[in-house]
Amino acid sequence: MSELDVLDAPHVLDVVRVFCGPDGRHGNPLGVVRDGRAYPDEASRQALAAELGFSETVFVDDPERGIIDIYTPGLRLPFAGHPLVGAAWLLDVEELQPPAGEVWARSDGEFTWITARPEWAAGRRTQRYATVAEVDALPGPPPGEGWLYAWAWEDEAAGRVRARAFPRRGDGIVEDEATGAAALVLTAELNRALNITQGRGSQILTAPGPDGTIEIGGRVRWAARG
Repeated sequence: MSELDVLDAPHVLDVVRVFCGPDGRHGNPLGVVRDGRAYPDEASRQALAAELGFSETVFVDDPERGIIDIYTPGLRLPFAGHPLVGAAWLLDVEELQPPAGEVWARSDGEFTWITARPEWAAGRRTQRYATVAEVDALPGPPPGEGWLYAWAWEDEAAGRVRARAFPRRGDGIVEDEATGAAALVLTAELNRALNITQGRGSQILTAPGPDGTIEIGGRVRWAARG
């Protein structure tokens, strides 16, 4: 299903792009069902997420308290970065409650930020490559199994990273355009703030906190019609 079809679909959901580049392009599409009562159980939510085909779809169960439910086309997730950044921007809240735990959110006018714990993003393996060219040349997906975050320093002194993400879970998502959870893991491993260019040109900013949490920030834009 195309983004245009989704915008005109009878389920009536919002579609935004999360972690857009400096020019407002790219970003990872996210579907948000603002009234979760329309899909009251896990089976109906999973079916809609599979129909939409986005890397993640969010169902809002309580907009004031920020209670949300996250699905890929094939499974339910306790935590994911780009859905939380997108939901925080769309709902304009300071707190979100995915199954993993309490997530604080803020906006600085250009970027929307969430604060999360790296242990919530378990199961994502990072692999460093020697050059940006090697990351760019990877097939989609590379051979192997399991979630892979391929990255290389673009400018190590400045904390600039080139990355690509490959879920490799057999649900139709060959490459994830922008992945907050994987950026969270990489930031924890390197223990420093990062400016990540991922996919075709999406941008993710991160910053470690003093209490073991990490902030993840990005631009959010409405998905364009046509």
